Amino acid sequence: MSTRTPIHTTAAPAAAGPYSQALAAGGFVFCSGQVGVDPAARKLVDGGVEDQARQVMANLAAVLAAAGCSFGDVVKTTIFLTDIGDFKAVNAVYGESFEGTLPARSTVAVAALPGGAKVEIEAIALRR
Repeated sequence: MSTRTPIHTTAAPAAAGPYSQALAAGGFVFCSGQVGVDPAARKLVDGGVEDQARQVMANLAAVLAAAGCSFGDVVKTTIFLTDIGDFKAVNAVYGESFEGTLPARSTVAVAALPGGAKVEIEAIALRR
């Protein structure tokens, strides 16, 4: 029987529903999708998709750190965009967080995201 450990940090927005910010299980950390909500202000950051993407990555970094991981441990991400035309801008911000061996990734366009967000990113990391 494997152990499942919820991960929580106040450095990222609290879960807005019945889910964990992340769950450690079987040597992996499964991070729930993050949107560009400032955890202190509890609202979507001002600005455009790049500003939201930067906050998303900061939120993911905080959740990963709470699990003892970093972007260097990420093996898979999924990016959700409300406008696929934002792909290039989000890709540039996303790329600032990774170096070396890059994770596998999927990017999909969706009709809408929670709270009017333009981008959401989830991640799976290898827990060392």
